[in-house]
Amino acid sequence: MTEIKRAIALGFFDGVHIGHAALLERTKQRAQEIGAVPSVLSFDVHPDTLVFGTSVPLINSAIGREDIIRRQFGIDNVVFLHFNRTMMQMDWVDFIESLIRELNIGWIVVGHDFCCGYRGLGTAERIKDYCESHGLGCDIISPVMLEGQIVSSTRIRQLIADGDMEQARRWLGHPHILSDTVHSGYHLGQKMGTPTINMYFPEGVIVPRHGVYATKVWLEDGSSHIAVTNVGVRPTVSEGERVSVESHLLDYNGNLYGRQARVEFYHFLRPETKFGDVASLGEQIRRDAEQARAYFANEAD
Repeated sequence: MTEIKRAIALGFFDGVHIGHAALLERTKQRAQEIGAVPSVLSFDVHPDTLVFGTSVPLINSAIGREDIIRRQFGIDNVVFLHFNRTMMQMDWVDFIESLIRELNIGWIVVGHDFCCGYRGLGTAERIKDYCESHGLGCDIISPVMLEGQIVSSTRIRQLIADGDMEQARRWLGHPHILSDTVHSGYHLGQKMGTPTINMYFPEGVIVPRHGVYATKVWLEDGSSHIAVTNVGVRPTVSEGERVSVESHLLDYNGNLYGRQARVEFYHFLRPETKFGDVASLGEQIRRDAEQARAYFANEAD
């Protein structure tokens, strides 16, 4: 049996934004041209964490990135490597040769600023030269610009931290998302007549500005529901510090505990507030729900 040949995009792909989209679309094009499988290679740990010793707050977990790549771009072959010190200190030629050999690569697509290997010596141009001298295809994708700036994960992280989900959506090319298993909570929403589902941001993933958002929640059955989502520490009902994500799905009744759900963030409605009692909180959630309905009704116009 002949091993599948891959046309592969190399990168970290945090957020899978419109700059990354250019790489992924080119990869699909090249795969079709050479009869290969379109593929993506990424890393479980952001390389800067080891290279510079700095913690990088990620837009998505590895599972979140894979989900977007599959759902938005139709690329099912996503390979993750564990980025460790051995890989960081590896000669770039050895790294590229091992990838080509183990993944049977016929074409490589990289961004203009991609680099790999010891001291980042495996630049995009050097990888292209290597590929051309070994009979392989290689594309270097130029920077994608928006509003006179290079589209970057760094810029998008700041937009999310500020709660500016409209701008984040423009730069990402899709809504910012959180995918997680629905956890059991305090069940207070049920008692207030506004049942909610509880989720958490994975460790190391950036937390948006605390507050209430107009969102859409997608369920395992493929259905989507307008929702209002609170990101924060629930000061009215909790003394804890752990940030939770509570979504009240409009016009939905059902038990979702233990199921997978995806929250898409569209619009910041208001800051998180501590109310005098649970009844006041319930009333505000109903007002938030009407605002969310109005927001999506205007979006559809």
